[in-house]
Amino acid sequence: MTSPFADYEVDEPLRPSGRETRFDLEEALSSVVVLQARVPADAFTAETLGVDRIGNGVVIGKDGLVLTIGYLVTEAEEITLITNDGRRIAAHGLGYDTVTGFGLVHALEPLGLPPLPLGDSKRLRAEDTVILAGGGGRAHALAGRLLARAPFAGYWEYLLDEALYTGPGHPHWSGAALIGPDGALVGVGSLQMVQETPDGEQTLINMCVPIELLPPILDDLASGRAVQAPRPWLGLLSQDAGKGVVVLDVTRSGPADRAEVRRGDIILAVGGERVKNLADFYTKLWALGPAGVSVPLRLQREGDAFDVEIRSADRAARLKKRRLN
Repeated sequence: MTSPFADYEVDEPLRPSGRETRFDLEEALSSVVVLQARVPADAFTAETLGVDRIGNGVVIGKDGLVLTIGYLVTEAEEITLITNDGRRIAAHGLGYDTVTGFGLVHALEPLGLPPLPLGDSKRLRAEDTVILAGGGGRAHALAGRLLARAPFAGYWEYLLDEALYTGPGHPHWSGAALIGPDGALVGVGSLQMVQETPDGEQTLINMCVPIELLPPILDDLASGRAVQAPRPWLGLLSQDAGKGVVVLDVTRSGPADRAEVRRGDIILAVGGERVKNLADFYTKLWALGPAGVSVPLRLQREGDAFDVEIRSADRAARLKKRRLN
């Protein structure tokens, strides 16, 4: 096929070889498709994520169920799947879970592709061989290793207790299939990150969402139902600081913006409890209750500490709902 990632092939020495796998590599890679999505210009996420999004999806059901990373399909009005033989098949979004980051879509025509079995990333050990595969076949698959399993806190109010970190970095990682040594799906590509080696050099690695987070929510996600009560959302973009958490930016007209939280503010405490880092901030924030709960914060601005109370919101309420016709 002529892949939309035609200029981003994996270098030949880094590609997996069927001779070195214990499963049918070609069949497994056929289960990974390219995913293109178009989002309305007035969508809530259009400014930050763009209106034309491209990544990958993984076939996980015989009925055309395709798993991806949720930010690719959030608020999408058009979704197209591209198979390794070049077929373009329309699809529609079923659901997006903000807690795990998974997104689910359904093909509107038969894909005729084998579903990739779901595995269990907890069976992996550091340095185990894995494959991170994008749509387009072997030229877009990368043979690598599991580097670590560790928490991940995202600046957009997102936290994974255990994320999977793999290397080397994949050139088009979004929604890519993380395939374990037995040929089962053990994770989905979410981010590319920079890691500093002991000798001071920088290298690219990928963060993947573990697949074992999917089965408990799969039925609800496939049915378009809410997976759980929405968490309180403040509309903060933040990162770890020396003592506490620093605000990088606020979402326009979001709860924090309305409370006049500013870029550069330091979050010192939530509900009277000191904030140690970004993960600790989210944990304390979400423990206050569901979306809508009032969130007392202690902030520091230009050397002055003060208290502010923010009425949280449901982030999903701002998203455009998909149209069925």
